[in-house]
Amino acid sequence: MLTHQQFGTSVDDAPAAADAEQARRPLRIAVIGTGYLGAVHAACMAYQGHSVVAVDADAGKAAALAAGRPPFFEPGLEELLAEVAPTGRLTFTTDYALTAGSDVFFLCVGTPQQQGGYAADTTYVYAAARSVAPYLTSDSLVVGKSTVPIGTAAAVRDTMAALAPAEVTVRLVWNPEFLREGVAIQDTLHPDRFVYGVQGPTAEADIALLDRVYATSLADGTPRVVTDYVTAEMVKTAANSFLATKISFINAMAEICESAGGDVVKLAEAIGHDERIGRKFLGAGVGFGGGCLPKDIRAFRARAEELGLGQSLAFLHEVDGINQRRRDRVVDLVAQLSGGGHAGVRVAILGAAFKPHSDDVRDSPALSIAAALQDRGAHVRVFDPKAMPNAKHVAPQLQYAADMWDACADADVVAVLTEWPEFRTADPVALANVVRRPVIIDGRNALPGSAWTAAGWTYHALGRAAAASALPRKDSHS
Repeated sequence: MLTHQQFGTSVDDAPAAADAEQARRPLRIAVIGTGYLGAVHAACMAYQGHSVVAVDADAGKAAALAAGRPPFFEPGLEELLAEVAPTGRLTFTTDYALTAGSDVFFLCVGTPQQQGGYAADTTYVYAAARSVAPYLTSDSLVVGKSTVPIGTAAAVRDTMAALAPAEVTVRLVWNPEFLREGVAIQDTLHPDRFVYGVQGPTAEADIALLDRVYATSLADGTPRVVTDYVTAEMVKTAANSFLATKISFINAMAEICESAGGDVVKLAEAIGHDERIGRKFLGAGVGFGGGCLPKDIRAFRARAEELGLGQSLAFLHEVDGINQRRRDRVVDLVAQLSGGGHAGVRVAILGAAFKPHSDDVRDSPALSIAAALQDRGAHVRVFDPKAMPNAKHVAPQLQYAADMWDACADADVVAVLTEWPEFRTADPVALANVVRRPVIIDGRNALPGSAWTAAGWTYHALGRAAAASALPRKDSHS
């Protein structure tokens, strides 16, 4: 049973005041796309009392979600689906006809990086827009949540206008998502802001209708920024570009610290006390990955080039480059700590997901490093608590272990590349008994280095020369 402390106020807690009751009256919502964004959004909207139909072209995915079995790992999602299932407010289907009569249509499809290029592939966005257009009325509102290039919203609206019934005025708001994997439910129910990109004569009515969708969160004090389409389209990519830049900045400092004998964790702590900078996203390590930051900074650069503004975002090329160099550094470290070469070295890779509390392996630093080591002749074994099925799918050439102990058996080097709690709290004394050589690379600055060195390990953390006295960093934002 979900608690209010976990997921906030449910529909049963509606206030007694008549105006508040009207503002919170449940709406009929359609969610197009049931991937990571769409499935979480649909479940949360149903939890807050709306009647939701979620559509996906993948019948297997829709069936799994309807049965309460998410096809990906997100903490709390399975429990949330179980909570809303008895209410009858949430339906998963492949049939767009079931969206007829919806008040609001959310477009929650992916925008992956284009094959052979850096630009975002908006194929799924336009396909979703074309699919919902026949079911629109002048009273319904389409809300785009996907991360898209500048200019997409207006083009999507025109696409729908050409396909909607002749008498319909197509209404569109661009409302970017800001979910973090691992805390997506919290971010949906208690976001740090809403952004509405509006345009045209129905803008005020569009704002009012979307306010009704988010009434619970707005009543809890979530700020709302109303702007134009272009600005709304830029918000997510600009935010991710800033975060990626901050991570690559501290990783550039790590390169200097390693060479000059400094400690990047202490450096980050010191500069993080400056309130203009802050400590978050100053966690040096193997860098960022996943389905957002790498893709978004590349797509942002590509769109800027198309607009003749490539120089404005040229710095993102170096941000990306620094991020890739940290992966190369781990590959080099394995050789350095193994007598100068990779051939025949047994390496335990702890982690496959790009971050803990997720099974997402898209652009995973851990898998990238594992593959590079294997290509150089190392014998690699990988273990991750949640991401093994996805890892085996995208990197079937690698060897996978049953658990952490199996991965580390007879290893010459252990590399912690995803900071799962079970890796952070592993017993260095017990683990020393199963490896061939007690050598560990702390790729996330997540381990208590002094405890590992006291247990007889050769310990190396990225960006820290004085490994023996190292303490783990407090955050895990890289």
